[in-house]
Amino acid sequence: MQRSVFISPKKYIQGAGVLAQLGEEVEKIGRAPLILSDETVWGITGDAVEESFKASNISYSYEEFGGEASVTEIDRLTEVGKENNADVVIGLGGGKTIDTAKAVGDNLEIAVVAAPTTASTDAPTSALSVIYSDEGVFEGYKFYNKNPDLVLIDSKVVVGAPISLLASGMGDAMATLVEAKASQKRNSDTMAGGKATLTGTAIAEKAEEVLFTQGIAAYKAAKEGLVTPQLEAIIETNTLLSGLGFENSGLAAAHAIHNGFTALEGDIHGLTHGQKVAYGVLTQLVLEGYSEMEIVPYVDFFRAIDLPTTLEDLHLEDASYEDLVEIGKLATAEGETSHNMDPELTPEQIADAILAVNAMTTA
Repeated sequence: MQRSVFISPKKYIQGAGVLAQLGEEVEKIGRAPLILSDETVWGITGDAVEESFKASNISYSYEEFGGEASVTEIDRLTEVGKENNADVVIGLGGGKTIDTAKAVGDNLEIAVVAAPTTASTDAPTSALSVIYSDEGVFEGYKFYNKNPDLVLIDSKVVVGAPISLLASGMGDAMATLVEAKASQKRNSDTMAGGKATLTGTAIAEKAEEVLFTQGIAAYKAAKEGLVTPQLEAIIETNTLLSGLGFENSGLAAAHAIHNGFTALEGDIHGLTHGQKVAYGVLTQLVLEGYSEMEIVPYVDFFRAIDLPTTLEDLHLEDASYEDLVEIGKLATAEGETSHNMDPELTPEQIADAILAVNAMTTA
């Protein structure tokens, strides 16, 4: 039986200063929250979070996140949650922090709050986590029965983060419609567990539209630390539109190629998720046979916001063809989302497309 499925978080709140409402909003969900955050993020947001809970009738426990969304870290923090009798887990920070919080929430069967401090990924809204090894190599996806109970993102905090993270979120978001169209050509299942809905597809289309019309202006505003309507639109696009779009309309090769990049050692590990996805978008467009005229607008957009478009940008200018084939092997592994687009893709085709993008962008 074919079925279409749409899933989403229960509540989404965005705006400058809304972190001050975290305690009030969490109080509606539970009585014993556990906050997970890394040292850097806590140093930036901890005072505001503490004040927000002083204004509520509940207190929180805090545990520092170790930095990797790995099984080891998830298991450790699950035990911390048990020790504190937590009934809500709050992921405060970036994508790996939030993915870890979702996994802990699932293990403990408690509510989950995502409080992203950057607009760098679409992780906050989804009912899945990307799981890595302790060394940062992609291992797979972990799926949950529900999306987060609350997503709360403070635009003023986001604009204070490094500008590369906002650009990274746009790279990730630009994959949404590109992958949705490729996945739907084969009528593949989405991450939501069924076929794409009209709603999911419409959201993916809106994400790309807003990126092309508002993205560069938002990037320039954020460089100056300004919260503008264009920036608010891009924060929503990177977080909500992209999150709902990828989950409900389909993933394909761009994210699989990102995962493939984790097979290599070296400086590429210092790049963000969205920086690698951006190159994956260009590689997927080549694999699908798009003309150079159709690909150039994506290249120009990525260049305007300082995202990678060449192998040198990825720190892979000295990579051998065999290295690129290793990327292709991981990108076409069993269960990878590249199969949604073309289950017959070979590692060599991936390697050739990676090189073709570089030839196009360095000409």
